[in-house]
Amino acid sequence: MKKILVVDDDINICELIGLYLRKEGYEIVFAHDGKSAIDVLAKERPNLVILDIMLPEMDGWDVCTEMKKISDIPIIMLSAKGDTFDKVLGLKLGADDYMVKPFEPRELIARIDAVLRRTYGSTVSTKSISLPDLYIDLDKYIVRIDDEDMKLPKKEMELLYFLVKNKGKVFTREQLIDNIWGIDFFGDTRTIDVHIKRLREKLSNLSDKYNIKTIWGVGYKFEII
Repeated sequence: MKKILVVDDDINICELIGLYLRKEGYEIVFAHDGKSAIDVLAKERPNLVILDIMLPEMDGWDVCTEMKKISDIPIIMLSAKGDTFDKVLGLKLGADDYMVKPFEPRELIARIDAVLRRTYGSTVSTKSISLPDLYIDLDKYIVRIDDEDMKLPKKEMELLYFLVKNKGKVFTREQLIDNIWGIDFFGDTRTIDVHIKRLREKLSNLSDKYNIKTIWGVGYKFEII
């Protein structure tokens, strides 16, 4: 699973980016000022950085320069500064791409995918999970348990992938709706209950090692029994 460092002092933007990227199968870490971004880079060793320019402690220009001194990490600059001068400067400092705020999340995801392909090649899926006797590849829509393929509709597969990727973590129905159906979903949150019931039935038919557990009054989590 690819890890992305998001550097922005706007918490709302961080949450928005995190929501969309987790749905795409990325692991996300955050930094909210320039100096801590350098520390997080060294500690977390991400595969890509999304970097704002207007940051406290150290601006994005200096952060980009310092990061490139210690790593070949690909960087996408994301800023309200949309002048040609700023874009050219970012690219000259070593950024791999430059996007202007406000941005369309789907375009950001497409650019992230493109930069990762250029940097690491296209052979490694960013959306695959492998556990003992359980393999999920969201790119190819494959679920395999004990060497037996499991046929799932699109949303059931995306829901299972998200829960397995975040195994042990409890999610409310609303959080699952936001991550799988998107924040624009206007249906009943009980949709989650229906999908969970179907997934449990299919999992139990193939393996007794895994379970989607109900946390009463809260939501659901995936666990290894």
